[in-house]
Amino acid sequence: MGEEHWSRFLKSPFTSSIRTNRRVFVATDCTTTSSSYPINLVIITKMKYNLVRFLFLSLLIVWTAAAASDGDKDKAKAKPEKPEIKKTVGPDRKKQKELAKEKKDDPAPPDDNPKKEHAVKIKKEKSKQTKERKEAFEKAKKEPRTIIAQKQDLREGTLKKIEEKKRLNRTERKEIEKVELETYKKLREKGKDEVSNTREAKLMRDYRLRNKKKRGVFRKKEASLAQILFPGVSPEDYESGERIWIYTDLVESRLTPVPFDVYDLPGYYEESEPSWLKKQRLRRNLGSRMLGHDLKPAPFQLRAKRDQACTVFGRSYIGSKELLWLRQLVERQYRVHLQLDTLPVLLKSQELNFALRGYPIGFKLPDERKSSKESSKSDKDLYLYNHLKFTITYHEDPSQFQGLRITGFEVHPVSTNHSPDGSTCVGMDVENQKDKSTFVSLKRESKEEPVIFSYDVRWEQNDIIEWSDRWDVYLVGVPDDDIHYYSIVNSLMIVVVMTAAIATIMIRTLRNDIAGYNELMDLEDGDEETGWKLLHGDVFRPPSFCPMALSVLVGTGAQIGTAAFLAVLLSVLQFTNTMNKGQMLTSLILLFVLCGSVAGFFSARIFKLSKGTAWKLNTLYTATALPGVCVTIFSILNVFLSMVHAASSVSFWTICVLFLLWVCVSTPMVFVGSFIGLKGKGIETSCRTNSIARIVPDSIWSSSPIAAAAVGGILPFGAVCIELAFIMSALWLHQIYYVMGFLLAVGCVLTATCAQVSIVMTYLQLCAEDHRWWWKSFWNCASGGVYVFLYSIWFLSSRLHIVGGLPTLVYLTYMAMISILFGLFCGSVGFLSSLMFTLKIYGSVKVD
Repeated sequence: MGEEHWSRFLKSPFTSSIRTNRRVFVATDCTTTSSSYPINLVIITKMKYNLVRFLFLSLLIVWTAAAASDGDKDKAKAKPEKPEIKKTVGPDRKKQKELAKEKKDDPAPPDDNPKKEHAVKIKKEKSKQTKERKEAFEKAKKEPRTIIAQKQDLREGTLKKIEEKKRLNRTERKEIEKVELETYKKLREKGKDEVSNTREAKLMRDYRLRNKKKRGVFRKKEASLAQILFPGVSPEDYESGERIWIYTDLVESRLTPVPFDVYDLPGYYEESEPSWLKKQRLRRNLGSRMLGHDLKPAPFQLRAKRDQACTVFGRSYIGSKELLWLRQLVERQYRVHLQLDTLPVLLKSQELNFALRGYPIGFKLPDERKSSKESSKSDKDLYLYNHLKFTITYHEDPSQFQGLRITGFEVHPVSTNHSPDGSTCVGMDVENQKDKSTFVSLKRESKEEPVIFSYDVRWEQNDIIEWSDRWDVYLVGVPDDDIHYYSIVNSLMIVVVMTAAIATIMIRTLRNDIAGYNELMDLEDGDEETGWKLLHGDVFRPPSFCPMALSVLVGTGAQIGTAAFLAVLLSVLQFTNTMNKGQMLTSLILLFVLCGSVAGFFSARIFKLSKGTAWKLNTLYTATALPGVCVTIFSILNVFLSMVHAASSVSFWTICVLFLLWVCVSTPMVFVGSFIGLKGKGIETSCRTNSIARIVPDSIWSSSPIAAAAVGGILPFGAVCIELAFIMSALWLHQIYYVMGFLLAVGCVLTATCAQVSIVMTYLQLCAEDHRWWWKSFWNCASGGVYVFLYSIWFLSSRLHIVGGLPTLVYLTYMAMISILFGLFCGSVGFLSSLMFTLKIYGSVKVD
């Protein structure tokens, strides 16, 4: 290597400071003399030495790692194997105790980390649970619905497509539907029921629920009801002999909306459960507390796969007050609701082909001592059920899971006079007898001899009903989803008609009017103005009657609509589940509180547009008006419910929580929204308001505010009337409502209907030279709440048949509150739509 090359190398910045382990060589002012050559050799020697040392250290590290891995392998071979742990799918109830016991019996080597080992076990267990959950739901997916049709009744081509799992055309689907309908009719004619656990009953349930077991909008996929009602929930496996708990719910009736607690009944007492199980149980949310739902352990001793003979669980002396109360409960058809593995208890009758949730407290028979002409409702003998025969069906499949899964929970109530010492409670043969003297009568007090309450349990294995199909029997009597489709189609037809009317107004009439008016302004012939153009100086004049009240009502309605939309959307996206009692009400309350800023914003913007100055008072009214009225009504009603010891009476602490949510969360959010609305740029109007209001010409009676509101409220109510029937049946008749996608679609149709109705009626009012559209646009749609309340009165008289003054008061109070909320939302949408409409049309014309 030449001297010139080394000279250029040493003069480069790279060689200005060369560091080694112990010495630093600095090359500065080096020239191409003979003295610089030895320095270059030293540098090269040091670089070669460092490279060799680096390679040596690398080889040493690799060799050490290989030796360590060989040592770990030898340790793993010498380490004794631990017994495999059986894992179950579902909540972890005793896993911590099992892991601790295994750890104690088989201690880990001193070199291992027990925390790390425990974490690995938990991770493997969770992965296995996830895998089993997916396998369970994959197995629950149904084949194309031809299970009820016989193969010999189908054509060869259709049958071949079904076996090959190919997509069927329209003709083939119609053929299958026809064959299935004929097969279903034949089975019903033979007397086959739909509520038992036989194969024929399961096929008939599958046929009845074929439209419910589908998910999707355009291309629907087959699914089980467990996937639809409880998405993401995995089955729970029980080992033989394991303790299983039954939980009590409410004592409810379709004839009255006043529920009671099960432990208010004679004979029942609250069983103490372990603390770890109590913590694992679903905690009560705010909605369940307001509705009175509280799951408590029932006094029944259950062991998996172990039949329980007649066992006494309670004794009670029935006094005069209790006797009168029990007679009232039996006359009003109250039913006791229990749960086992989240399954409500069912009372079935194969002869009558029905299945009802819960069992009745008692029954009544006509008095045979009086003739049919003399007998009346008050002359009927009332009897009490005091023995419960539980039947629990389960499914086992060792190839898929360990243990058993509960697929049914049935009860058969019996009325029998046990001996005072309970000696007659023996075996499994306690049944209702034909002799009325063996029944527990509610005619006289039992102060001398107590009434004995007992139960027995029978376990039945059934491989026909799987865990994914256990909810089918609960929804057999629920109306089909086709009615929801008809409801949406009915609402969409209203929207289409209104859209056509608005299109005619906007495209033809308004365009011609605006073009004509602008042409007249260009020709300076503005004196010939007619129609709605004359109102450009008064159309944005604030209402003379209480503009603050209007802004408060519109802001509150916007808050209600936003909260309801978000609550339904969360349910559609499966963040919340309507099957979990009280969860929907909890989400509505919390979202209403958090949407206080929406109310404050809209109220402030409208109040600023109406030239209001008392913005603090307006904000305060917005934060306190509706919540204050609702809390006052609810508190007064709660006093009456507490006087009769109803389960739906709310405790003082729950009222305090609601008050704190209102004061500490909702009110500050309203002030924040009001601050943003006031600080922002106000709504700009293209027309200047005249100092003197224009005289409104006389109009016919059909244009009066009352007549306009009566006509305007029909269409918003008509858009939701069919879906409203299902919602009220779920609220007051205890039916299952889970189709939140339909509810979201109906809500969107309702919003569009209110907007279009308000725009059309506001345009007709302006054409009549009436500039007082502010309050009218609100009441034109808010009157839909009046129709909802009138519908609730019809529902009370035709469907509910409520008995008693307090139940009627409770029903009317709650329906009045619902009607007010509905009216506020519709009125808010109507006013905001009319405001946008007037700003648009008056911003398109030329005004002096």
